[in-house]
Amino acid sequence: MLKPKSYVGLDNDINGGMTDTGKIIRDAWAFGLIPEDETCKGWLPHQIETLWARANAEWGTYGFRVGAMPETLRANYMRIQSQAITRARTAGWSGAQELAND
Repeated sequence: MLKPKSYVGLDNDINGGMTDTGKIIRDAWAFGLIPEDETCKGWLPHQIETLWARANAEWGTYGFRVGAMPETLRANYMRIQSQAITRARTAGWSGAQELAND
């Protein structure tokens, strides 16, 4: 039987961590679901999916809108996102691939 592939960790993810899994992890950090030093390295797909479900439930509390978050939570979320963008740009990510029309 094949062993499920585990996640490489946010700091080793492609595009400087600007992936769906990276977003899940950053959201989980912002909501305090996992500590900010947790990169989820070695996590299996079902663990990432469980984390996504928990983060998604938190987003639901705020109508899936950053602007509906309390100020302290919003500030923390924005700090995490800003740091992530800086790290990703340093790693060569530009965001252009997200804007490309197929």
